[in-house]
Amino acid sequence: MSTKPHWEDVYQTCATDAVGWYQAEARTSRALIRAVASAPDAAIVDIGGGASVLVDELLAEGYRNLTVLDLSGAALEKARERVGGRAAAVAWQEADVLEHAFPEAALDVWHDRAVFHFLTDPDQRAQYARQMQHALRPGGHVVIGTFALDGPEKCSGLSVQRHSPETLQDAFGPGFALVKSQREVHVTPGETEQPFNWCVFRKDG
Repeated sequence: MSTKPHWEDVYQTCATDAVGWYQAEARTSRALIRAVASAPDAAIVDIGGGASVLVDELLAEGYRNLTVLDLSGAALEKARERVGGRAAAVAWQEADVLEHAFPEAALDVWHDRAVFHFLTDPDQRAQYARQMQHALRPGGHVVIGTFALDGPEKCSGLSVQRHSPETLQDAFGPGFALVKSQREVHVTPGETEQPFNWCVFRKDG
């Protein structure tokens, strides 16, 4: 069942800075992306980017080949309005990552802080990995943050699949090499702590 109606309702009824995943700054995402793709023309996609401020920060750093993909058109509209005149420099894709027709071997960085831990079905996770494999160029990188094994069991009323670097490696397969992992504790607007695992993978071959 598609979760699109759920996310449209969330973004139509909740303030952007009131949702549990809100960050005033996307520091970890930005630092990990900068470490693997310093060129301003690097092709970067933010999967489930929604209304995240990451796109603002990447634009401010001079990146100019950015895509934000999200199920929710309402979330993307909030981000477009916030970015203002720079919105035309971003490709905004209202789509399901599992079904979207990504160009083959076109991306340098696949970033996700929002989607993968909602994929509780192994078949969904396998399809996600196939999409990454198809879309990333050889040598491209995945920058992914998921709820850690001691993280919440639900988010926004939906069940999640918590991960370690090892379970992410298993999900993505031998075509992706783990480059780096680190832990981050996100503090929600309601001051709840949510442990995340961040991993960087390189697509080999």
